[in-house]
Amino acid sequence: MQSSSVKVSPLDLMTAILKGGSMDQLNASSDFGESPLAALVGNRELLMILTTSVAVLIGCVVVLVLRRSSGKKSAKALEPPRPLFVKTEPEQEIDDGKKKVTIFYGTQTGTAEGFAKALAEEARVRYEKATFKVVDLDDYAGDDDEYEDKLKKETMAFFFLATYGDGEPTDNAATFYKWFTEGKERGEWLKDLSYGVFGLGNRQYEHFNKIAKVVDEILAEQGGKRLVPVGLGDDDQCIEDDFTAWRELLWPELDQLLCDEDGTTVSTPYTAVVLEYRVQFHDPTVASQLDKSLSMENGHSVHDAQHPCRANVAVKKELHTPSSDRSCTHLEFDIAGTGLVYETGDHVGVYCENLIETVEEAERLLGLSPDTYFSIHTDKEDGTPISGSSLPPPFPPCTLRTALTRYAELLNFPKKSALIALAAHASDPSEAERLRHLASPAGKDEYAQWIVASHRSLLEVMGAFPSAKPPLGAFFASVAPRLQPRYYSISSSPKMAPSRIHVTSALVHEKTPTGRIHKGVCSTWIKNAVPLEESRDCSWAPIFVRQSNFRLPTDTKLPIVMIGPGTGLAPFRGFLQERLALKEAGAELGPAILYFGCRNRKMDYIYEDELNNFVENGALSELIVAFSREGPTKEYVQHKLVEKASDVWNMISLGGYIYVCGDAKGMARDVHRTLHTIVQEQGSMNSSKAESTVKNLQMTGRYLRDVW
Repeated sequence: MQSSSVKVSPLDLMTAILKGGSMDQLNASSDFGESPLAALVGNRELLMILTTSVAVLIGCVVVLVLRRSSGKKSAKALEPPRPLFVKTEPEQEIDDGKKKVTIFYGTQTGTAEGFAKALAEEARVRYEKATFKVVDLDDYAGDDDEYEDKLKKETMAFFFLATYGDGEPTDNAATFYKWFTEGKERGEWLKDLSYGVFGLGNRQYEHFNKIAKVVDEILAEQGGKRLVPVGLGDDDQCIEDDFTAWRELLWPELDQLLCDEDGTTVSTPYTAVVLEYRVQFHDPTVASQLDKSLSMENGHSVHDAQHPCRANVAVKKELHTPSSDRSCTHLEFDIAGTGLVYETGDHVGVYCENLIETVEEAERLLGLSPDTYFSIHTDKEDGTPISGSSLPPPFPPCTLRTALTRYAELLNFPKKSALIALAAHASDPSEAERLRHLASPAGKDEYAQWIVASHRSLLEVMGAFPSAKPPLGAFFASVAPRLQPRYYSISSSPKMAPSRIHVTSALVHEKTPTGRIHKGVCSTWIKNAVPLEESRDCSWAPIFVRQSNFRLPTDTKLPIVMIGPGTGLAPFRGFLQERLALKEAGAELGPAILYFGCRNRKMDYIYEDELNNFVENGALSELIVAFSREGPTKEYVQHKLVEKASDVWNMISLGGYIYVCGDAKGMARDVHRTLHTIVQEQGSMNSSKAESTVKNLQMTGRYLRDVW
């Protein structure tokens, strides 16, 4: 007897399938007649319904996956372009039989990197049978052993090394420098190395080009063959001229080493080209949405100069009284929940923005709409790189106003390379000729006087040559350098303010010889910032912390002498906060004396109440203030040091630490001379012995300076 046919609903069928039955189970007969699968085969309408349902379900899953993937990509694309330096992956070693030359750089602002790449680019043209590799010292090796293994294999190397602060290496050269100068005795292990060193420094600072000089000396001591004398670039004058002079000494040496031994191959003449990004213009309607997305981005989990962290301005207040004709701002960045941490004595780097008046002037000079929406690229349309690797990494697509606000250094005086780029795009032949003259060796004195000594900004120079209107690709590649972060000594301690970074900023507002009022980019931004306590739509900036060796002694009982006039007080405010926290935690504190200086107690005596409270609470033993504008003669901190010479010497004799913070060119130099005199007279030493004693204090970390 045949079984009667049974109708099976789609729901019954799906239930049976989802229960996970096997094929045999699904085909097994039941008390109700034929199995669901058998019913499915016999029911075309049901089969169509099921296949359609499954197709829709699969389609939904695919769409969901694609949306999630697209969302992730979009979020990544909208990531704010705060890193102004991008570290490149190490190049793969290729044994092509060519002579290999490595060009290292240690840079803080990008100038050393630019010189390194410029040398490599010209050398590649001159010496086609050699390969030139530009290397960030931070990327060269992961540890001491790797540094040694790799460096001893080099046969020709050049080092571009900047010195900043109080004779310190740049952040990306610090690890290499520590290993190279403090490592084990290696003997003459670099006999196969031919080398050259070019330093970048400022002659106004005491330790002018210290890093380059030390590395050059050690390379020679350890067997390296010096091809040219160490170059001493001076940023106080025209460092480009110093680089050009050093480079011209180098070419004859490289001609002998890199051209064929039989003399059949000579170096190829080189003509420098004006670097230019490839530019694409985009629909401006997407600009506002993109900029809004960027403004909400909060940075990265690891915060450094390449990946700063968005921080809101929580507090801002004026530190000078209304009777002062100057301004000094106390500002607090809120770092709660960001993962950003700092130690007492560290520095904070702030990526600020140009003033709108500056940006509008640049837009006028370029003759372009502020809403021009564009992107810049370091490759051609076919994907091949433009001019090797010399172009700085591009910033993301944005409007011209955003690019000029965030990424262009507009108020510094232009470098000679910028003048050459402007000349290349000047429609007036006389203006082009004049620009080329200023950039030439023949125009060196005129450049020094008309541009450097007169503090003419890039925008002022562009205004003087109105026919020079470079396209955006050339402007951002060759005319306007990238806007650099500004550094401040942090004026708080995480023991007292773990979720805030305090900054003490003196407003830069001064008339230049041309009559222009120069407004400091970051100090003006800080002055105008809107804090969270005043508005929910508060100001914010990308910031990061740079570690410092400016630290209190680990032994809290040791005496300390702090010398910091004006905003040089900043790190010592952090020191005193830390000492107060330590005292409240039960630590025994040694004596601490602060020498502070300002003009007038009724105008610019910053943090006066706080300092008096530190004295009352025992964090500060003695507060000595020099007022330079109150008496008939100017009195500075060094004069107060002389008055307390015996106390200073006693604290040094007891193992005390000396800290100096402030202006390197004036105050710090005068304090150093005064300290030398105190040591000589109080210690009954001759000048040579006193100098040795002060140097020993520096070498052992007991005489530390945070200067700018």
